Amino acid sequence: MSRLLKQAHEIGVVEINVRANANVAHDLEVQFQKRFGITRLFCAVDRPDVDGQRMDVAALVANYLAKTLVNGSAVAVGMGRNVSAIADAPGTPEPRDVLFASAIGGSTLGGESVNADHIARRLAARYGGRSETLYAPAIVADPVMRAGLLEDESVKRTLDRARKADVALIGVGDLTEDSNMIRMGWLTPHEVSKARATGTIGNDFLDIQGKPSRTIVQGRVIGLTIAELGPIQDVIVIASESTKSGIILGALRTGVVNTLATSLSNARAVLDLDDSTSEMAHP
Repeated sequence: MSRLLKQAHEIGVVEINVRANANVAHDLEVQFQKRFGITRLFCAVDRPDVDGQRMDVAALVANYLAKTLVNGSAVAVGMGRNVSAIADAPGTPEPRDVLFASAIGGSTLGGESVNADHIARRLAARYGGRSETLYAPAIVADPVMRAGLLEDESVKRTLDRARKADVALIGVGDLTEDSNMIRMGWLTPHEVSKARATGTIGNDFLDIQGKPSRTIVQGRVIGLTIAELGPIQDVIVIASESTKSGIILGALRTGVVNTLATSLSNARAVLDLDDSTSEMAHP
């Protein structure tokens, strides 16, 4: 029976409930709405394995998109394993005309699957519609080169479509050895040790208070900034790893996040961390 359920789940015949207890999830959502001004919180049940946790969180976002995306919708697509996992969620949504535009450039390091353009193509295949690639590297040598690339017509066109999106799918990065930024070679080991207390939301580095954090990478990333995410109607942050409570809190404190998808334990950890650091933010 378990084998048949697994097969049915994989092709979308049945839906396995990965959402946390409704009452618990609602109570947490209310707290997050009051503290951070977000619209909704998706909490997946806790899983012992990292990959399983990532897939459960992604499944909640995938289901939400299947219910809310309509013909003519536009989605700005970030990079990373949490965003990528949405395309792997079970089920086959009804096709619709949706634009998935890359919100950051690409990299040959770290694996194709975590690049925004690859994710955008897979999401377009899942939900219907089309994808648009940002033909630029994710990171360049210096701010001068970045400024030049931002004047390129192709780059400007794709980023403009991402800015005007209805929804943004954004990962947040911590600076552990397994993070996307480390695997893609954005930072050297020395730079990692100096920037350990920071993280990223989309393409910007910030601290736990949601304030910009200067790193050697700052001003070199080709993609949407936090300020450019702000006007997007539904900025969805997806973070499943237990190491990310600090950067989740920093992202929430920027005020640009509308929807958070994470695990039950992460949600609780973020609230505890907010309690312990709120006096630092408001002495």
